[in-house]
Amino acid sequence: MGALRRLLAEPGVRMDRGPTQANAEHLSPGFMEHLNSLYGGTSMAAQELEGLIVETDGALFKAADLARARGARPPKLDRIVVAVDPPASAHGDACGIVVVGRLDRCAFVLADRSRVGLTPEGWARATVAAATEFGADQVVAEANQGGEMIRTLLAQADCKPPIKLVHASVGKRARAEPVAALYEQGRVIHCGSFPALEEELMSLGAETGGKSPDRADALVWAVSHLLLGLKAGPRLRVL
Repeated sequence: MGALRRLLAEPGVRMDRGPTQANAEHLSPGFMEHLNSLYGGTSMAAQELEGLIVETDGALFKAADLARARGARPPKLDRIVVAVDPPASAHGDACGIVVVGRLDRCAFVLADRSRVGLTPEGWARATVAAATEFGADQVVAEANQGGEMIRTLLAQADCKPPIKLVHASVGKRARAEPVAALYEQGRVIHCGSFPALEEELMSLGAETGGKSPDRADALVWAVSHLLLGLKAGPRLRVL
């Protein structure tokens, strides 16, 4: 469904809708009654009966905002970071590894190097490889699952840029809300096609019960580090 929402948000796409009722004469007897009993009076009725695309309940990132977030990489960036969201187990969820740069007050997503099934040594090497490839100024790593061991693993993989450990003190939705606002403002640009990352962004904040959004988490850490820590301007202090 996320891929369909993303397609519909593309410029130049023409959409035509038809309710299920319009095809009722070609359906088996009782089928419409069955659908109405399943979906009638629910939030899914518009989608399943009327042919409308319903945004995932609670989703923070909209398909239209992501469709607009496309652009070329600037010739020069002020800073580049690699954010890594390590998996809780060696063979479970993906390790989120996302490269993001900053120019002025905008963030540019350069690469999604997330991988599934890597050992701790494997994802540490993949993170360092991304940092080397893009000339990163810093590696930002979520340390909730491993603490200082995360820093040790990256150092053993010969990580040259400084390592900043970050800790999640609030839930995923609370962390992602300011970043979703930056997408709405047009201040985050995707310099490439990142369908898996965008799928996770569109499910972030919704109670889907699916896999952990490790790519999206890594992006949120990177963009937050680059943009949300910036001072808006001079401040006055009363003495």
